[in-house]
Amino acid sequence: MNPTAKIAFEAYETVLGGDPGFKSRPGQRDMARQVANTFSSGTLGESEAPTRSIAVIQAGTGVGKSLAASVPAIAAAIQRKTRVIISTATITLQQQLVEKDLPRFSALMDKPFTFMLAKGRSNYVCKVKLERSTSGKGDDLHGLFDDDAEQDASKDPGPTTAASESAIVLHRDLARDLASGKWDGEKDTVGIAGAGLKWETVAADRHTCTGRRCPMFSGCTYYEARKRLADVDVDVDVDVIVANHALLLASLGTKVLPDLNDTLLIVDEGHALAEVASGQFTAEVDLTNLRWLDQLAQRVQKVGTAIRYDSTAEAIELTRSVKRALNELQTIGMGLFPVDRPAGQDTVRFEHGVLPDYLEQPLLNVQATANALAKHMTGLADTLNTLLKESPGDAARLTTMYSALGAFAPRLDGALQAATLLLEHAEEPNAKWLSFSDETGYVTVKAHASPLNPGKHLAKVFWSQVRSAVITSATLTSCGSFDFLLNEIGLKGDPDVTTLSVESPFDFKRQGRLVVVRTKSSARDITAYNREVIGEFLVDAAHVKSGALALFTSKKHMQQTHESMPESMAARVLVQGSMSRSALIREHKRRVDAGEPSIILGLQSFGQGVDLAGAYCETLMLAKLPFQPPTDAIGQARAEWLTAQGRDSFNELSVPATGVKLNQWAGRLIRTEEDTGTVICYDKRLVDTGYGRRLLSGMPPFQVIMRANGEESPRG
Repeated sequence: MNPTAKIAFEAYETVLGGDPGFKSRPGQRDMARQVANTFSSGTLGESEAPTRSIAVIQAGTGVGKSLAASVPAIAAAIQRKTRVIISTATITLQQQLVEKDLPRFSALMDKPFTFMLAKGRSNYVCKVKLERSTSGKGDDLHGLFDDDAEQDASKDPGPTTAASESAIVLHRDLARDLASGKWDGEKDTVGIAGAGLKWETVAADRHTCTGRRCPMFSGCTYYEARKRLADVDVDVDVDVIVANHALLLASLGTKVLPDLNDTLLIVDEGHALAEVASGQFTAEVDLTNLRWLDQLAQRVQKVGTAIRYDSTAEAIELTRSVKRALNELQTIGMGLFPVDRPAGQDTVRFEHGVLPDYLEQPLLNVQATANALAKHMTGLADTLNTLLKESPGDAARLTTMYSALGAFAPRLDGALQAATLLLEHAEEPNAKWLSFSDETGYVTVKAHASPLNPGKHLAKVFWSQVRSAVITSATLTSCGSFDFLLNEIGLKGDPDVTTLSVESPFDFKRQGRLVVVRTKSSARDITAYNREVIGEFLVDAAHVKSGALALFTSKKHMQQTHESMPESMAARVLVQGSMSRSALIREHKRRVDAGEPSIILGLQSFGQGVDLAGAYCETLMLAKLPFQPPTDAIGQARAEWLTAQGRDSFNELSVPATGVKLNQWAGRLIRTEEDTGTVICYDKRLVDTGYGRRLLSGMPPFQVIMRANGEESPRG
């Protein structure tokens, strides 16, 4: 152990011994030692031949990974005169770190440290937009766009009404609170005073921001927060920056967060990184709601005329060309609308990433016209920036113009990116599909494209910048192996990666039971299976004495289960979607604390990031193994590609992905060393199939019980 690693590990031991609430666990010590070694290695900063050090650590529930990861990282960062970024996937863990863990660690370390929560720009109010909204003219302080059909360019078409008097009063109250310091300008702290506020109307946005040339740059809530992130005197202390995976990836190539090549990085909840990356790398364009292009043409004309932009007429014509090209795609797409589609199957995927010939030219037209228009928009923006520099006295009017045009940039960029990805032809093809919706009473269609494997892109654009990192979670292995996770996040075969699995300190055989129900119906016979599971579920729900969580893979199945309950049972049930997630959990805990039984019915999102310790979750009911739905276009495309390569897509992709989710789900039951409870799985495939037994081997080692015809017996 080198000197920096030794100091980092000793810091962990100091904090561990400084609070009687912390328990010394062998697994936690192993993890802390690995973290200390990892963060004492890897070349930071500019280097001709940099080295990397990356550890992937699965820390079972109860290990105490926040302490084992954070404290050695912070101590190593202090020694190396750098910063630590901790990225998480859920708001819950961010809040736990900022409000509980980091203050506790800082108070116990020999040298306290500073920390803050990093948020995306849209979480901060734009003072310029807020001031304009107090006049009731929204995006237009100077009357330049009074006769436009004012609307948020990122939303569906249809002109909004003039700002109501109540909205104006609300904005004035917020502006006053911001000026007085009563409000800090952040979305999360707007509180009751902002009830009814349409945040997007006042949110900061890079496309509408003129930066230092803005008349309200001084004291800008976003730039003040960004300054606190960037301007750290590392000779005095070290900042710990808590971010989320989406911000971490979205900030690549910007100065929003410190450079990854000069920072120690902890990716907590690392199992979610690939999913977030896939969303970031997917492009889509709405082919139906195109009225924004008419509004853009109006604004281009007014701004172009006002600043005497030479190519105003050409830019206006290009907006019309983009609309014509998208309209042509819309017409073609509507012709592909699957009128007789099964419920829930609202996509048309292009097999092997091969587009029909009749789509190629329309997409080329979108790409060419959108690219040309984007260049003109950049030209207009550059001209406005020049004028802002030359005429600071006219900053308010010019900033209004910049903001009015910038609001359309995300949609234009989306159209260009989607067309480009749809037209790409590579050995490993992109997933390409159309999606349809008729929920509003008329059919809308969108075109989508995404790389098949987010890992390959993460390796290229993300991990190539990282020098020293730890990726951790309670569930990183699937079926006992790290291989699936490493492939998904782009680290498979990377020589600089070390893996470690640290077992949970819980006695799962003593604390938990896994009851597998042998249904008569096969899971493939959806109607019969769902009906039988509902019957079994109602029997189990009737025996719930405290808190229970039921997880479903289908919203329809969840709703059918709820509708099948007698009134007396339904009264003790809380259904995901009936209220906000936080409100639902609060009500669930209130009922259990009052001695009442309470059952949460939730979908897959409730299978992770929910901490219901003790009596809050003594029974966990799993309606079905969480295989990827057959309507998932990217999953289908990946399976198709693997099959075409002569590989077994089911065992290579579907089973490991299901294993990660199943481990996450099972992890909801036992949260402390005192917890006891029962998992009831209604899917007999878990024990009756070879792949099911692989999944079972990766789950916590509960005592396994079989149930058939209401009778239970230990699994032989």
